[in-house]
Amino acid sequence: MKKIISLVVLLAAVTMTAQAQGVKFGVKGGLNITKMSVSKDVADPDNQTGFYVGPTVKLSLPLGFGVDIAALYDQRSAKIEADGDTGIQGAGNEKITQKSLNIPVNARYNIGLGSKAGIYLAVGPQFGFPVGDKVYNTQLGEYRLNDANLSFNFGAGVYLLKHLEIGFTYNLAAGKSGEFKNFNDVDTHNNAWQIGAAVYF
Repeated sequence: MKKIISLVVLLAAVTMTAQAQGVKFGVKGGLNITKMSVSKDVADPDNQTGFYVGPTVKLSLPLGFGVDIAALYDQRSAKIEADGDTGIQGAGNEKITQKSLNIPVNARYNIGLGSKAGIYLAVGPQFGFPVGDKVYNTQLGEYRLNDANLSFNFGAGVYLLKHLEIGFTYNLAAGKSGEFKNFNDVDTHNNAWQIGAAVYF
């Protein structure tokens, strides 16, 4: 019985490998450099750093095209500095740390520079879902993240030895990322530069 089970598992593994020769699994991670913009002069946000990490899968298609999908734990910080337009006395520098699960789905185009190196271009949507706190109490009032966010990635980089990728991405928010309760006409947009690497097995 054990031999039969082992044979079935082996056959399943061989079949999956044969069907997924163009598929590679890996891990990616890197740094976020976030710019939190607002639609009204109630705050002056500075660039802040964060990080992202998680599993990824890459599918290679003919003619240099491909797709990559990942599930990334993403942490971004934004420094909020109130100005004189808030009307709130004592409002000063504050830091909001936002944690989310991001799922980027990127179309890729690879340009080979030989058998072991090349350049890739990537573009596609990213779906984000907050994890942990969604509501932050600040001196400007309650700030609430959306239950889900849509953004778009525009990236490029290099791949080496068929297993390592190093690149950068600009993540552009498609709509507001959250809002302040006391300022109904203020929307926030969390755009970020991302610098990172991926290792495929």
